[in-house]
Amino acid sequence: MSSKRYRKALEMVDLGKRYALDEAIQVLKQFPATQFDQTVEIAVKLGVDPRQSDQMVRGTVPLPHGSGKNVRVLVFAKGGEAEQAAKDAGAEHVGFDEYIKKCNEGWVDFDVAISTPEAMAEVRKLGRVLGPRGLMPNPKTGTVTEDTGKAVNEVKAGRVEFKIDKTANMHVPVGKISFDADKLSENVMALLDAVSKARPSSAKGNFIITCTLTATMSPPVHLDIKPILQQIAA
Repeated sequence: MSSKRYRKALEMVDLGKRYALDEAIQVLKQFPATQFDQTVEIAVKLGVDPRQSDQMVRGTVPLPHGSGKNVRVLVFAKGGEAEQAAKDAGAEHVGFDEYIKKCNEGWVDFDVAISTPEAMAEVRKLGRVLGPRGLMPNPKTGTVTEDTGKAVNEVKAGRVEFKIDKTANMHVPVGKISFDADKLSENVMALLDAVSKARPSSAKGNFIITCTLTATMSPPVHLDIKPILQQIAA
């Protein structure tokens, strides 16, 4: 059963309408407040077939104003410059053997895992633990790298990953409800621009089909995608 606050919010949005981005953000901000700073997320439906390996859509994008989230980072590195650089950049957990062991035992108290290429030989064996949670380091997302300091700085500054699921949808955080409206708008545009540029060459027809904005405890607000795509293409 939905809460009184949620039902009140439902009365404030037309679920059959497609809102302009700025208008959608204002609707979100006018919903009854919660006792915490909700995460604003965008859900995107893509016109691809995820069953086809050449139609996977995945990437990362630095949000201009960050995600508003305190990102906890684990770096797998076997000592040397890579380990020190990760520590200097503020990674919460840095090391190798002890963290391989902890992860094998089911520990996943972090948001992003980064690994040096050398360490990946062992990190790959953690697939059953890290894979289902989307925590496996991957060269395509910049989380397998010798430059661990740069990678840590980027994820802590607000770099987010996007990836389609089995139903060709993706859900990506784009900020906090406390963000200024223009900052949320710029974050959304940066994300959709990156997704648009990640279009596979084999994709046919419309690529970005629908977009919906939500906050953690809010109803969905559907976006009018056409003007957004026109602005991205301009």
